[in-house]
Amino acid sequence: MSEKRWGRNLRKIFKVLSFTEFMGLDDPFEREPSETVSDPYRSHSWVNICINILIRNVGRAPFLITRNGEEVTTGRIFSLFRDVNPGMNRCDLWKETAAWWFLEGEAFWFFGDDYSAGIPHEIYVLNPRKMRAYLHLGKVVRWFYSTDQGEIPLLPDELIHFRAWNPWNPHRGVSPLIALSDEINQDVRSNKSISKLLKNNSVPEGILKTDQVLREEEADKLERRWETSYGRNKKARSIAVLGKGTSFQALTVTPAALKSFDLKRWNLYTILASYGIPPRVANIQDQHSSLSGSDTANQHGAFWRFTVIPLLKNFEEILETQFFTRFGLIERGQFDTSRIPELQESEDEKSKRDIREIEAGLKTINDVLKERGLEPKPWGDEWHRNTPSDEKNKKSLEILEAAEHISQLMRAEGGLSTNNKQTITKDRL
Repeated sequence: MSEKRWGRNLRKIFKVLSFTEFMGLDDPFEREPSETVSDPYRSHSWVNICINILIRNVGRAPFLITRNGEEVTTGRIFSLFRDVNPGMNRCDLWKETAAWWFLEGEAFWFFGDDYSAGIPHEIYVLNPRKMRAYLHLGKVVRWFYSTDQGEIPLLPDELIHFRAWNPWNPHRGVSPLIALSDEINQDVRSNKSISKLLKNNSVPEGILKTDQVLREEEADKLERRWETSYGRNKKARSIAVLGKGTSFQALTVTPAALKSFDLKRWNLYTILASYGIPPRVANIQDQHSSLSGSDTANQHGAFWRFTVIPLLKNFEEILETQFFTRFGLIERGQFDTSRIPELQESEDEKSKRDIREIEAGLKTINDVLKERGLEPKPWGDEWHRNTPSDEKNKKSLEILEAAEHISQLMRAEGGLSTNNKQTITKDRL
């Protein structure tokens, strides 16, 4: 066979078979049934906690309908996203959509059994685990939804598909937990092992010791006598009777158990990182960070800026294509995050910024008062001018900053000599 002909045949084979099938490789994500966690939301506590944190915050941002940049509070589109369906409100709509997104990497909206064409009257969130795609010529031409009575065929025009990028299947989303299967399995097995240890290998809290050689019936008689005299709560503790030459030694935590605790902590931070949740947002005190108000506020603000808002923008873009543009609507939808406290500037930061802008000549005092909704001052329209006293105060501020810089270096390097302090001070001043 010629080289060109072999190349053409090889390309045909690749068009039919996947790379793993052609090379005879197993599915890299295939797991034995005994090693698979079928529902991590139910079996893994931190997956459950993370998803609840995420959907709880997604539900805090209201979804607004706008027309030409102005908010719309009436009309069919507004009513659809406000009322959704008889059993769901607008907050639940986004919470359920986000929950399936973080669990399965996709979510489906169905327009209802009575939908035929045009703008829908209802929206229902479907379970992605029950959805099956039917492909023709590489495109999804029909979906099948599994129920107890069988599969229900659904057309793509009846659905909106929220889908995360999937390198293995361009028609379905992929769970963000797919790369964390080993970590989740480790935690689940560790929890089962600890539960079994506490249930079956409990250590007696009370010990009766004697120098006599006891037969089994004598030991039972001694235990019953003790219970008659002093009583015993069977659910709280048990009694052990040790005969002559027998002693008791409590077992401490083994090194393997300590390693498992470290591993669980590592897995916890891996899950938090996968979902983009800072430790303080999950009420975890990071040993390398303080519990100061600024640190906590920064983590909560970062959670919104780098995790929640990008997700909301993704949802907006999906609806832009699959809903508003599909039906030729002039309305648009967007999430309003302007009133989220974590994104608001603190009063101290706002005051410092206003002072800097006044001193730089960017604003007057009345400009600042107007922004805050306060009455103007008769002298507030005059522009600020630097005076000798201002220069003196500025110099004092630079000295304080230099001293703080020296203090930070001393803490970092374990102390500095007097000569080094003087050198740094001269450099700063």
